[in-house]
Order: sequence, then structure tokens, then C-alpha cells
Amino acid sequence: MGIATDQHFMQHALEMAQRATDQGEVPVGAVLVKANTIIAEGWNQPISLHDPSAHAEMLAIRNAAQQLGNYRLPHTTLYVTLEPCPMCAGLIIHSRIQRVVFGAYDPKTGAAGSCFSLLQDARHNHRPELQGGVLQEPCSTLLKTFFKQRRQLLKGPLNKS
Repeated sequence: MGIATDQHFMQHALEMAQRATDQGEVPVGAVLVKANTIIAEGWNQPISLHDPSAHAEMLAIRNAAQQLGNYRLPHTTLYVTLEPCPMCAGLIIHSRIQRVVFGAYDPKTGAAGSCFSLLQDARHNHRPELQGGVLQEPCSTLLKTFFKQRRQLLKGPLNKS
């Protein structure tokens, strides 16, 4: 797929990330695409669903598997606004997603090369193609803004410095 196509679908993932923000969740969004069509989407919901595994990728992949009636999702591309964590990387490998495109890099828990290289590990029998940094600036800005606002709320009006 070309860069314009990647940007188009990443923009949709950013819309999903905004849904997470609107619900008070960490703003990460994901869409799963097959044959140039969105087949599933998701946004972070661990707080609202009381489920630590309710990451955007997890919800989009679960939705797609149910819709397609298959736990394997070959010939698909996952677009996610933040580099997948180790949990989501395992899910991506097991679901046989062909390609992963992400926006912001995650130096603390990223499993696509920033912190861990789980998605590229030669010991796995499936390794998806990777493309990082697509619409990196808006993806990063959304996350930075969210956490800045959260820190300000924790300080409270009397503790601002």
C-alpha cells in the first residue's frame, strides 16, 4: 500500500483514538483493513470495560475475527496510533496479521523495535511487515496532550506551579 493509503487509514485510527479520549481513556485507536476496506475498529477501553486487555488493537482484532468467523486474519493490515505493546504483539502474531502500520513510537513498552522487537523476532513462525511513524506527529501530540491534561488535573487548581 502507498503512503497516501496508509495516511488515510491512520487518520481513521486517530478518530478512534479521539473516542478513547472522549471516554477518559488513553488515546489509542486501531483499524483493521482487508482488501482496502475497514473490517473492524477499536479504541482503548480498559477503564470503561474493566478489562486490562481492552487495548485498541485487541478490540479491533477480536471484532474482525468474529465478523470473519476465523481466528486467523491473513491479508490484513492493522493501523494503530501507538506502537503495539508486548501483549498486542503476541495477538498480532497469533492472528497472522500481514502488516502493522503504527503512528507514534513507544520507547517504554513498544514491541515493534522501540523497546522490544517481538514482532520481528526470527523465532516466531509469523512476522508481520512493519511500518512505523505514519502520521507520527498527530498521533504523538494526541497522547502528549492527554497526559499533560491528566497531570494538570492531578495537581489541582491550588497546586499549579
